[in-house]
This record gives sequence, C-alpha cells and structure tokens, in this order.
Amino acid sequence: MSNTNGHLTTESQFSVFLPSRPGALAHVVQALADSSINLVALSLMDSTEHGVLRLVTDTPDRVKDALTKLQVSFTDTPVLLATLPNRPGALADVVERLASEHINVNYAYCTTGARNGKTNGVFKVSDVSKAIKVLSGGRSPKRISKKVVRQSPAKITRR
Repeated sequence: MSNTNGHLTTESQFSVFLPSRPGALAHVVQALADSSINLVALSLMDSTEHGVLRLVTDTPDRVKDALTKLQVSFTDTPVLLATLPNRPGALADVVERLASEHINVNYAYCTTGARNGKTNGVFKVSDVSKAIKVLSGGRSPKRISKKVVRQSPAKITRR
C-alpha cells in the first residue's frame, strides 16, 4: 500500500511480537534476508515478556509471506514514511507542522545516513492522509510553543 506524494509515502509497517530470548531477533531478520527482503527502517522495543520489532520494507507482500511461514504474531499498520534532510531541526520541523494541524504522532523512529545525505522518518500518526496533505504543502511550520524556561521546580512558563 504505497501512496507516493513527493518524498512522502504511506507504507506498511509490520510489528512483530518476539519472545524475550537470545536468537529471536536473529531468527526473524535472517528469514527476511533469506527472502531477499531489504529493510528500509527498523525499531526494536523491549519489555520484560516480549519485544516488538517494527519494520518497514519496500516489499510488504513478501514480508507477510515470510512472517506467516515463521508462524510469528504480527500486525500490519499504515505509517507515514518521510525522506528528511540529515540536518539539525529536520525532525522538529515535521512534528511541529503536524502538531500545528492537530495531528498526533503516536510514535516515530528515524534511520541515519540514507541516500544523498537524507534520512527516513517513520511516523505513526492519527491521520495519515491529513499528515501527507500538511507536509506536502511546503509551508513553514507554525511554531507551537516558545522556549520553555524553568523558573522554579514547581513553575514552568512559556515566553
């Protein structure tokens, strides 16, 4: 499921639920490699009982087949994949623009060193279609807040 709009696409992100034990991650990524599946972005989060591997590839149908053959639990969720310049503030620009249009970012993760000095940002947002419209508009992001200054441990003010 790919909806290309410049450097923004809607992609399938697979969340794979892994037991918290040595070799579980290696087993999954080796199966993907054996199926010639290239990983575009990856994130791994752990808890005491299991890990959640989130991944984006350019071949979602092949990923579904590989994960089904492994008999692992997984979900398929649409996410926004954005190509960003690899510079300070690039991520802040994106999330501020989304926030200014009341689009929540549930979670995000980024790659480093993509082609031509770019990086890929993966965003699970509350409204993917609206996010693409907002980010492809080319407007400068509205600043959602001024610098936060701590005056005392119990009082925070905005300038």
